[in-house]
Order: sequence, then structure tokens, then C-alpha cells
Amino acid sequence: MREALCEATKAYNALEIPVGAVIVNEFGEIVGRGYNLKETTKVPILHAEIVAILNAHKIRKKMYLSNCTIYTTLEPCPMCAAALVNERISHIVYALEDMKYGACGSAYNLVSDNKLNHRILVRAGVLREESLNLIKRFFNQLRNKINEV
Repeated sequence: MREALCEATKAYNALEIPVGAVIVNEFGEIVGRGYNLKETTKVPILHAEIVAILNAHKIRKKMYLSNCTIYTTLEPCPMCAAALVNERISHIVYALEDMKYGACGSAYNLVSDNKLNHRILVRAGVLREESLNLIKRFFNQLRNKINEV
């Protein structure tokens, strides 16, 4: 999760919402990294998890991410959760729950839906405070900038 927080810090420094993700294979090796690139690229699907998935495919050159774990600083949204189900990822570990858009048990539970062909084991709350502090700092800074105008 510390590596995912490093990715989130890159997003923060790029003036993106500070969310980061890393994908780790069954041997504990990082095979994909990503952070939010929505604002920078003006491509709304480039969430940290999607960027990490795309980078993992460049390295692994396999169809699916079976036997991999994704560590992400914010609970995946429905789009990212669906992508992770399609990727057949084994585990999701996230830091901070997203009560509005989270699709791993908070607002929705897409990754455990019996109607889908794959379910993912989820662990929540790992380094939660660190992720929360980074996001709070980002939005406080953004509010201060808006108030200055």
C-alpha cells in the first residue's frame, strides 16, 4: 500500500485527485502502477486502477491478471471494479472507503456479485488515515485556490 500511496502522491503533485494503485503478482513483484490521469489527459476513464491495469498488461503480456492483487488508495468505483472483475484479479486491498461511489462493499458490492463470473476477495482500511490525509490536503488546497479567485 505504501507504493500505492507513492503513486497517489504523484497524482497530487500533478494536480490530480490523489489516488494511486499498484498491481502485485503472486511472487510479490509490482507488475503495474498507476495514478489518476483524468484531469491531465481529459480522458475520464483514466482512473488509477485502469492506468495500473494497462501498465500491467504491458509487462505481463497475458490476457488476465489472475493471481494478482491490486492495492489502491481509494475504494474502486463501479467502472474500475467491473474492470477488475473482467481482469479476474484475485484480491483488492484498498485504504479509504468511498461511501458515494465505492463498488467493493461501501455504496455497491460489484466485486462479490454472484451474478458475475468472477468474485474478488477484498480487504479494506489498510493505511486508511494516510490516504484520507492526502485527499483532505488536496481538497483543502483546491478550496483555498478557488477562494483566492
